[in-house]
Amino acid sequence: QVQLVQSGGGLVQPGGSLEMSCKASERTLRGYAVAWFRQAPGKEREFVAAVSRTDTSTYYGESVKGRFTVSTSNAKNPVSLRMNSLKPEDTGVYYCAAGNRVITSALMSRGAYDWWGHGTQVTVSS
Repeated sequence: QVQLVQSGGGLVQPGGSLEMSCKASERTLRGYAVAWFRQAPGKEREFVAAVSRTDTSTYYGESVKGRFTVSTSNAKNPVSLRMNSLKPEDTGVYYCAAGNRVITSALMSRGAYDWWGHGTQVTVSS
């Protein structure tokens, strides 16, 4: 069992920055893929960014490329998401997720992850 604890997020004006962190309690996430997803009201949960299970290679959704950065150490604990140049459309609940069977081609798939954080609200508004 993996328990993921999220921190960070909040309210920011358009163009601002926020940082969130995802940490596993009582273990490292070495050997796990760790991802961030987000869900806006009335929309499906969408992929934001991920760190590969086998190393620290990173992957991003098209809408956040060049603005968001996911970073971690080899222990992958914590995994941080730095969000720059935030837009109102970035508003939503952000979830971190982890899985130890996620292959590279499935990193963007919600169903590939077995454990989820509680979610953190990010609101971008003036």
